[in-house]
Amino acid sequence: MLKRTSFLFSAFTFMLFFSCSPSQKISSLKPEPDDASPLVYENTPSFITLPITVKLKDIENQSNALLNGLIYEDSNIEDDNIEIKVWKLAPITIENTNEKSGDRIKTTLPLKVLVKYRIGTKTLGTEFYKTQEFNLNGVVILTSEVSLTNWKLNTKTELSSLDWNESPTTTVFGKNIPVTYLINPAIKLFKSKIERKIDEAVGKSMDFKPNVLTALEKICMPFQMNEDYESWLRIVPLEIYTTTSKLQNDQFSLQMGMKCNIETIIGQQPASKFDLNKITLKPVTKIPNQITANIVTVSTYNDASKIMKKNFAGQEFESGGKKVKVQDVTIWHKNGKMVIALDLSGSVNGKIYLAGFPQYDDKSKEISFNDLDYVLDTKNKLMRTANWLAQGLVLRKIKESCRYSIQSNLDAGKNTITSYLKNYSPMPGVFVNGKVEDLRFQKVQLTNNAIIALIKVNGEINISIDGLK
Repeated sequence: MLKRTSFLFSAFTFMLFFSCSPSQKISSLKPEPDDASPLVYENTPSFITLPITVKLKDIENQSNALLNGLIYEDSNIEDDNIEIKVWKLAPITIENTNEKSGDRIKTTLPLKVLVKYRIGTKTLGTEFYKTQEFNLNGVVILTSEVSLTNWKLNTKTELSSLDWNESPTTTVFGKNIPVTYLINPAIKLFKSKIERKIDEAVGKSMDFKPNVLTALEKICMPFQMNEDYESWLRIVPLEIYTTTSKLQNDQFSLQMGMKCNIETIIGQQPASKFDLNKITLKPVTKIPNQITANIVTVSTYNDASKIMKKNFAGQEFESGGKKVKVQDVTIWHKNGKMVIALDLSGSVNGKIYLAGFPQYDDKSKEISFNDLDYVLDTKNKLMRTANWLAQGLVLRKIKESCRYSIQSNLDAGKNTITSYLKNYSPMPGVFVNGKVEDLRFQKVQLTNNAIIALIKVNGEINISIDGLK
């Protein structure tokens, strides 16, 4: 009887001890984070418009710089008995002719011409020559047809008129005597020379290839979008297009376009992919200006953990009279999945680990985990010590709180690319403008320190190159 009483007392004490014992402890193996390579991804080609405007005043200024002082000289009198020197007397002016027949410009050239004309014969080895010197002072009017060829605006110039400020003269016995009837036929001798000089000057001043390529090289340098997350925007040119030039009012307009890839890269500053030797110009009739670009929204695991922890605040998860609370949340990357560590207190104390592939809900703009499950070691531990917590009902409730919104990241990504499209100037005279029409989520990728949401952007980019410097 005494033994039986002792056994019952011991059993009662054992049961009382366990019924009053503290919560069960769980100690699962932590899935250690692994490395995820820096993110580099390809995207569909975009088209960027490159409208180039060149004012006639710019052409005028450069033509004046190229044509100055003595602009033509023929000092060989032996071949045709004539020497000619032509000086520019005042700045050249260039303007639109406003003719309906096409793009034509008018050049006004004030000049002074010195003509030495030799008259004589050569008979029986004896030379009889007399040289007359003519001074011309007037204004030449030239008109030019304009066309685009191989990065240049070329002109085909014709001398329209020559108005003398005073009649051409020759010196006889120290006096200037008008000889207009003699000198006017001589104009044709230097007419073609002056026309060619104007064409050469305009051609040099309108070689916009160096300006365009310099601008493109600057634009294609990787641009840092976010310093904290080390995100970079890189433009990789594929092809360059151009339409025919048009003369409107006081400027030439030339519509160019660039087919390119727009990449976003996370990590260290990437190298530029601009290759001068691969840039070719292709003529087209129309330039598309719609862009499709990829940008990223970056959520660090630390930020995501804080957001998710707020979701668990004040919640208890229970089953069969047992309850747990989530005290802390930590997130990291493992084998392409996201690991979520939940620090529990209550009927179970310790950390449990869940893992799953993040998914995006376009309506709520949230990252969630529909396939979220306990990692294998955690699940085995729970089956032995807290089977109620391993059941699907509790896990489903936990899943509902394992989500977080990236709306703020979407807004930040849009603001970043929008700031790039608001008169961004990588160099003097070059301006980047545009607009973002809509953003569409593409997919989620994980790096070793952040969650990257890839967003497709539709909109327009316009890069203007204003003038020739």
